[in-house]
Amino acid sequence: MENHEGAAAVGDGVLDFSRLSLTSFSVDGVSSDRKRDTKQLYLNNNRLTSLSSSLCLFWNLEFLDLSNNGLTTICEGVTRLHGLKTLIAKNNRLDELSLPKDFGSLQLEVLNFSGNRFQEIPLQCMKLLRLQSLSLGGNRLKSIPAEIENLVSLELLYLGGNLISAIPPEVANLPYLTYLVLCDNRIQSVPPQLTRLHSLRSLSLHNNLLTYLPREILSLVHLQELSLRGNPLVVRFVKEMTYDPPSLLELAGRTIKSRNIPYFPCDLPSNLLRYLDLASKCPNPKCAGVYFDSCVRQIKFVDFCGKYRLPLMHYLCSPECTSPCNSNPQSDAESEDESTVPADRLQRVLLG
Repeated sequence: MENHEGAAAVGDGVLDFSRLSLTSFSVDGVSSDRKRDTKQLYLNNNRLTSLSSSLCLFWNLEFLDLSNNGLTTICEGVTRLHGLKTLIAKNNRLDELSLPKDFGSLQLEVLNFSGNRFQEIPLQCMKLLRLQSLSLGGNRLKSIPAEIENLVSLELLYLGGNLISAIPPEVANLPYLTYLVLCDNRIQSVPPQLTRLHSLRSLSLHNNLLTYLPREILSLVHLQELSLRGNPLVVRFVKEMTYDPPSLLELAGRTIKSRNIPYFPCDLPSNLLRYLDLASKCPNPKCAGVYFDSCVRQIKFVDFCGKYRLPLMHYLCSPECTSPCNSNPQSDAESEDESTVPADRLQRVLLG
């Protein structure tokens, strides 16, 4: 371990110490010039269990690969690598206690912690405001923190192969999210708020516990790939109808809206004005009604790409608005017009 330079392939700011069965790493064998000039450092596929904080002496480092070692912690010295943009530390033994306190001060754009032992996404990661790609696949995550919405620059979120049971609506607050991978989890439903992900192109939900999709998924205008294989909705369909009788407030609001009774700000308190603005039109074309809080939830089958019939959640204003919903996926159950899903959208719907 004393002659690092002889063991490494060096060129154009790249220092490669990968696949050398190293059990420790020291910068003592690296010249000052090379410490200064190195922008990419590869320490992957070794036997490292820890790193020295002297790693910070590579002060111009932009890319660091620590994958496939036995690391249980990320050393404090990493937080002093102010130019570091990419950190890859997949397939180690890291968990939520492995990161230094100031890890969130880094200017990272790419972070890969896949194949580790995280049960929670560390809150330090939620402070990486420049992060564009976050990968935590193949861990032991049970949930996604609401603070995920802080990562406003995020374009790729990979959380496949965990134990996640729900998608928090805060995910919908990521304006640039393009690729969302949540496959191989325990997710039972998709929040309708995801319709706000206007940049989303690929949504991977295969091998979960989904029995239906929210109708709002049709509003994902840039969605081109939707992966759903291995979910109950592919092999069996569930019709679930729930209905709570409307309150007097809702009945009054429905009457005002359905009969177009005029009202003005001077007529009503501000809270009632806001309530009336929340009216949702019943999607049944034969009904002119509206609803606020009380509605019927029903599965409706919709054609995707002119081939696949998927169950979407349908909201109606009353039980009288429901129509028979056949549980046979090959049936002639009611579906959307062909114009609902443009030809250039949903180019791939993966069901099997």
